[in-house]
Amino acid sequence: MQSDNALKFYIDGQWVMPSGAGRMDVINPANEQPFMQIATGSTEDADLAVQAAFEAFPTFSQTSKSERLELLRNVLRCYNDRYEDIAQAVTRELGAPLKFSREAQAWAGQIHLESTIAALEAFSFDEHNGSSMITWEPIGVCALITPWNWPLNQIVCKVAPALAAGCTVVLKPSELAPLSAMIFAEVLEEAGVPKGVFNLINGTGPVVGQYLAGHPRVDMVSFTGSTRAGIIVAKTAAETVKRVAQELGGKSANIMLADADLEDAVIKGVEACFSNSGQSCDAPTRLLVPAERHAEALGIAKRVAADTRVGDPLSEDVDMGPVISQQQFDKIQALIGVGVDEGAILVAGGLGKPEGLDIGYYVKPTIFGGVTPEMTIAREEIFGPVLSIIPYDTEADAVQIANDSIYGLAAYVQGGILERARAVARQLRAGAVYVNYAPWDTHAPFGGYKQSGNGREYSHWGIRDFMEVKGIVGWGT
Repeated sequence: MQSDNALKFYIDGQWVMPSGAGRMDVINPANEQPFMQIATGSTEDADLAVQAAFEAFPTFSQTSKSERLELLRNVLRCYNDRYEDIAQAVTRELGAPLKFSREAQAWAGQIHLESTIAALEAFSFDEHNGSSMITWEPIGVCALITPWNWPLNQIVCKVAPALAAGCTVVLKPSELAPLSAMIFAEVLEEAGVPKGVFNLINGTGPVVGQYLAGHPRVDMVSFTGSTRAGIIVAKTAAETVKRVAQELGGKSANIMLADADLEDAVIKGVEACFSNSGQSCDAPTRLLVPAERHAEALGIAKRVAADTRVGDPLSEDVDMGPVISQQQFDKIQALIGVGVDEGAILVAGGLGKPEGLDIGYYVKPTIFGGVTPEMTIAREEIFGPVLSIIPYDTEADAVQIANDSIYGLAAYVQGGILERARAVARQLRAGAVYVNYAPWDTHAPFGGYKQSGNGREYSHWGIRDFMEVKGIVGWGT
């Protein structure tokens, strides 16, 4: 699956050639071969996209709630028509197993559209407060900078609420996984999004992303990516005092309470860590178990790792594909090496590629035991299929270890007594806490504490993040 518009940008309602001749190969991580080229944009292209969004804002911001609902319903219908194309694109650009691309990656975009539509249907833009009117208004032109690991999830959970709020947008997707974003742009075109309301340009973060973050006609930047890049975006945006919403890194703890069903909880915890080849910012990568059951947990985890099938993402018989790039593979290998050097117990996996997979950025599903909180693998985001199992003595120790991190995106608690698990969940410094592997909920807020970011995405939380609050005093009752 390849978009006919690979060398073009979508600006002001049409596919246009870029201003320069920059090109970049897009690599299939399963075979390390380029499968398409994209144009890489310049500041001139970014100016054109921002100008189109700026000119479209006065009209689009005044559209009615019913008009924006109709637009989003059209987007959902067209998205569903291209669903298989989107899934196939994600498998090629990311290396996700095709089954996973269909059931999780493409589905994430679909469910965010459905959740945003439901939220907008119930959303109230005006609220009386005494003799004043409190009104929610779209913030303006929004630059949306999205990552490669969950392309549709992060694109749609930004674009859909921004449009629902009445904003106009410029999307810069990751240059590593741009194909699904181009198909999404074709979806919006087919759905009849007015010209200038949605714009897409490709390019690198240092050139296009950073320029958008500092652009004087951009009113808000919504960024998902690494904490390091998020700091650069925030510093750049500060010059024009624009709003910055960030969803950044994570090192999420998964606490097994003493009364948890250890067998079931560890199995599900390992599988959750390995999902998407470990490339999820909220992955439960620190598994905390009672010290007296540490050896038992290692045995369970080792079995799960041995049963995890790694291979060609087009095969129906694999659980895990490659990681995204050579750079990512090298980073993961280096951190696995550090784990060994620092004395963690290598329970499964380790350095090198899985047997028989010499081509492709494949990583062995790796388990470390006996990890202590100060070890590098317990503190740094690895962003690969590497799990650290950390023993703890008391419940209070588990909470302290879980919270002893610069990150606070997500946390997980497993326990037999729900009230006890809830009490622990309340003590965890994270934006989202999942109790007993509760299903993902796109109606709950998503975002981080500490260096995992600020702002909240999903459903009405996402819509509000793209709005300003105005108080009209003297409105009357």
